[in-house]
Amino acid sequence: MASSIIYQPCRRSFLLGLASAASSLASTATPPAPYGVLPSLPQLHWSELGFYNFLHFTVNTFNDKEWGDGDENPAIFNPTAFDPAAICSVLKDAGSRGIILTCKHHDGFCLWPTKTTEHSIRFSPYKNGKGDIVRELSDAAARAGLKFGVYLSPWDRNNAAYGTPAYLDIYRSQLRELLTDYGPIFEIWHDGANGGSGYYGGAKETRTIDKLHYYDWPTTWALTHKLQPDGVIFSDVGPDIRWVGNEHGIAGETCWATYSPVAEDGGPAVPGNVRAEASTVGTRNGKLWLPAECDVSIRPGWFWHPAENDKVKSPQQLFDLYCESTGRGASFLLNVPPDRRGLIYETDAESLRGFGRMMNATFARNLAFGARVKASNTRHGYQPIHLLDENRHTYWTTDDNVTQTEIVFDLPRPIRFDLVRVRETIALGQRIGGFSVEYWKDSAWEVFGKGTSVGACRILRSTQPVSANRVRLKITESAACPVLSEFALFLKAV
Repeated sequence: MASSIIYQPCRRSFLLGLASAASSLASTATPPAPYGVLPSLPQLHWSELGFYNFLHFTVNTFNDKEWGDGDENPAIFNPTAFDPAAICSVLKDAGSRGIILTCKHHDGFCLWPTKTTEHSIRFSPYKNGKGDIVRELSDAAARAGLKFGVYLSPWDRNNAAYGTPAYLDIYRSQLRELLTDYGPIFEIWHDGANGGSGYYGGAKETRTIDKLHYYDWPTTWALTHKLQPDGVIFSDVGPDIRWVGNEHGIAGETCWATYSPVAEDGGPAVPGNVRAEASTVGTRNGKLWLPAECDVSIRPGWFWHPAENDKVKSPQQLFDLYCESTGRGASFLLNVPPDRRGLIYETDAESLRGFGRMMNATFARNLAFGARVKASNTRHGYQPIHLLDENRHTYWTTDDNVTQTEIVFDLPRPIRFDLVRVRETIALGQRIGGFSVEYWKDSAWEVFGKGTSVGACRILRSTQPVSANRVRLKITESAACPVLSEFALFLKAV
């Protein structure tokens, strides 16, 4: 059972063909062989999102709680001005690529008219019981060009069947409704909080479940992949995306996309039981391709609370979190909870739009464009100019036996920069384990910054801008010939 809890779909031949075809190679060019475990196609698409949003919204919004007990009267759920288009507009301005809605939190209240329980929006006054928050938001997201995802808590503090085999049928029926009635779903989110005190249909007791076996996760994950083959599944242990091990929105300075998770006691890991500190870093040459997602709220709490209206993270704080999540090879999942009107509160919206302006102004143009590029070694057909062509599917690489190398960028004029972004071509695996960036100053090379893992995106920052007309990227350690798709220089907007 332990070995079947986690699995990793891997389309090695397809991805190799994709990487080879996309590189615009001469017919005589031989691409590098894939290295280690590889991402699936949905994982590759997910890795290109970078930043998207959580929406924590349910009965907790109206009873000023973080976790509902499951005994709520559905009548308390009644947003007075729910406007999904306005929500999507704010998130688009921030640069978001998608939305994940808490369709059911631990209290068991369902934001869609499910057939599985009366603890749902059908029995609320919202639109006289005819409303469907999931439908309205998924439709608005599609119109806005945002991807849509669903959060479905495995724990249900309302349902009388929780803790028995019968609940699994209910849970999978809810999942089936969400995955068949609301269009394409890009991510399915399973929380690690499982079992404890609750209402449970009036029992008002504490129920403990065997996290390793009770949920039979492989069956649920197989159903999910069947219904939404292009979506990725998140939990503490995947099977597609892993928790980063904290709720601060920060990945490790080293953060591998590969991972071999274990439970706190060293046994098999499952949702709700994983060694969190290991999740922050991942595992060099791990058994699974299981990249990290960094979840954090724009407020101290996950749901909207009026007492937190003056405790919203600033645009600068959000920018820092982006650099410490997406900029370390993970993704940035920022929670933005709607208020009791069903809108993004004004302070939150102002901060999000400020963050979006800062991001746009900073990353609008790669300041390394126009540079003459020379590498100490180049594989035939995979020229270093591909690092500047803004195409993630073209790349520079070396001969097979070269794992330490350097690339020099001669710029047409001195430029000021304080951010460097590097990307690996992860379709062929994660290879690089050490690199540095240097700039030419006073007839010598000065170190701008150093790092270990690269992955889908790695950002190095300095506290003060530097000025140079020559910049050098050195690969100091790589498990196989390095394969890079981008090198970029930026100056952070103030």
